[in-house]
Parts: sequence; structure tokens; C-alpha cells
Amino acid sequence: MTYYGGKQLGDAFRTVRKNTIQIAEEIPENKYDFRAAPDTRTIGQTLTHIAFGPGFQAYVHQNRLEDLSTVNFPELFQKIVAEESKPRTKAEIVALLRSEGDTFASYLEGLTEPFLAEEVAMPAGAEPAKKTRFEMLLSAKEHEMHHRAQLMVLQRMIGLVPHLTRQMQERMAQRAAAAQAAR
Repeated sequence: MTYYGGKQLGDAFRTVRKNTIQIAEEIPENKYDFRAAPDTRTIGQTLTHIAFGPGFQAYVHQNRLEDLSTVNFPELFQKIVAEESKPRTKAEIVALLRSEGDTFASYLEGLTEPFLAEEVAMPAGAEPAKKTRFEMLLSAKEHEMHHRAQLMVLQRMIGLVPHLTRQMQERMAQRAAAAQAAR
């Protein structure tokens, strides 16, 4: 018996996606074309990339692939990049984050422990040579958090304080006020 199964994967992914959506909503649409440096994604492109991020994991596990050496990565990523490259408004990107996130989280919630324990062979030369489906599916959340951290830096660059930082500052201020009142 594990303590972290499909339901917990789905719940955790929903939490991560909720925070990503809040960032997407707080950034003004006129800043969606902002990029930190040449040859990097814009804010809008990063959000769209995040929306479609779980797609690879969904493809692997919904098709019950057992060996990633059978995947035509160039063809698969060409399709993903083509979809990510379509121009979208802020409202369309936020809606995409919601719909794709709900779809993936719902999928995760229904997964069984035996399914999550199955091993998938990685492409030749990869370390480790095999990963469990659980580990692979967890990486979708890790991937999103990686890009969300980039978005939080971008928020600072355009003059915004990320909501998670504001929430932490509010908690610290409340604790300081409570400690002061207790004296």
C-alpha cells in the first residue's frame, strides 16, 4: 500500500495548475509578449507550453507504452510545438490551462496503484533504464513548477509581486502582529 496514489497525484496537480492559472490571470494581456531575453519563450508562450506540458505523459500512459524507444520523438514534438505555436489571446490561454489541467488531473485521479507501479523502459542510454509510471506522471507536475518559477521571475521583471510571495508576506506580517500583541 502506498500513501500517494492516483487521487493524490490528481489533487497535487490541481493545486499546481491553480497557482499557474492565478499567475496567468494576474499578468496583464499586454505583457504576454514579454520575454526575458532573445531566444526565450514569451510569457504567453510559456503559459501555453505549460498547458500542453502533460500531453507527453498522457500520450505515453494512456497508450500504455512500455518502451520509450518505440516513440518517434521528432514527430511527436513537432505536433506539440505546432499546437503550442498557434496564436492565442490571454482568455484563450487561461481557458486552455483550465481545460487541459482538468483533463489531466481527472485522468490521474483514476489511476490504480498497480498501474502506477508498472515500469516503462527509457530510450537507450538513459539513466535510469526504467522508471515507474508514477515517477513519470509526477514529472508533469515538476515540469510545470519549473516553468511556473520562470513565470514568477518574469512577473518580477514586469513589476508584479507573485501571489505566493504576497501570501507568504501576509502570513509573516500576521505572525509579527500576533507576537507584538502577545507582549
